[in-house]
Amino acid sequence: MQPTILTAVFVLLFGPGRPVTVPTPKPLAYHAFSLDDRYGNTFVNTVFKDNILLAVRYTTGGAVNPNTLNWTAIQKPFTASLTLRPGETFAFHDNVLPEYRGKIAKTPGVHFTSAEGFKSDGYLVGDGVCHLASLLYWVARDAGLAAYAPVRHNFAPIADVPKEYGVSIYALGDSRGSELQNLYITNTKPEPVVFRFSFDGTKLGITAI
Repeated sequence: MQPTILTAVFVLLFGPGRPVTVPTPKPLAYHAFSLDDRYGNTFVNTVFKDNILLAVRYTTGGAVNPNTLNWTAIQKPFTASLTLRPGETFAFHDNVLPEYRGKIAKTPGVHFTSAEGFKSDGYLVGDGVCHLASLLYWVARDAGLAAYAPVRHNFAPIADVPKEYGVSIYALGDSRGSELQNLYITNTKPEPVVFRFSFDGTKLGITAI
């Protein structure tokens, strides 16, 4: 069989056996912060860090058994992802505003309680998850998605995140306050958007692709 014209052109351009490099899609947005500066007190910062890392596992669908948590494994570097197809909406927890009911395709499925493995700093169980929500909100907004955070985190700064992207999260009880203290992200683009979470042992980054 004689090679086709297309095959001949391919060999001429790329050479026999030469691998073809597929270009990597340009990220829509990327932001990161250190988990070593979430709070000025060392103990409280460790609680924030662990709660953030655990929330990422839940958010990205990782297998989590709160009764046998291996914190050493959770604290190791990792990459994980969350994909939103066109028109899909993500909520940071499942107590959602009326206009979003029945429309949530992805959610961590937790309320950031001790029964789910989250730690307390002596003030709140799950303290620190607002930092993760704020970083995710920042990335989603810069990626051009429809992102809505009804209640700002104005009561305290979030290190390395501009004030306008601070998100307040509260997931306990089926109340209006809980519904408002949530984060809603809708993929308004014609193609899937992947949120890639990466942790190198110190810095947590989120890339929207």
